[in-house]
Amino acid sequence: MIVREYDRASAVEYAKKWAMRRNPVYFDFNDIGGDCTNYASQCLYAGSGIMNFTPTIGWYYINANERTASWTGVEYFYNFLVGNTTGSGPFGRETDESEIKIGDFIQLGRATGDFYHTPIVTGFRGRTILVCAHTYDALDRPLSTYSYEKIRFIHIDGVRQTDG
Repeated sequence: MIVREYDRASAVEYAKKWAMRRNPVYFDFNDIGGDCTNYASQCLYAGSGIMNFTPTIGWYYINANERTASWTGVEYFYNFLVGNTTGSGPFGRETDESEIKIGDFIQLGRATGDFYHTPIVTGFRGRTILVCAHTYDALDRPLSTYSYEKIRFIHIDGVRQTDG
């Protein structure tokens, strides 16, 4: 496997292009639970270019019926990224706010510990983090305008690809 850099600029460019509309290549999950992590995965794919086709625990999208839970599910997305220690595709780690860069992800949660929203970091205004998201569509929305009880930050460390 070759480890290469995650293309943060491409992820953010995609995020801004599709923040307020839907890419017709992907199913819109808005009416069946929300589209935030589907959109986050699209952004992540725009910056990584590689999916992980491992059944059940991988991260991929072929169509609405052929995809992993990690493509559209908040917790599964997190579990794939921080648990992908040797497989192909993007990988990352939970960190604190000080290490967040554009193209990284934030997850918002309830006091009970369940996380429900996955915006992508698309910029900074001073010390204010700006994000884009789906479900409640947002383009460069200040993170400080969200209401949440828990937060976690996911830094993308890189992308693994087979050397072939």
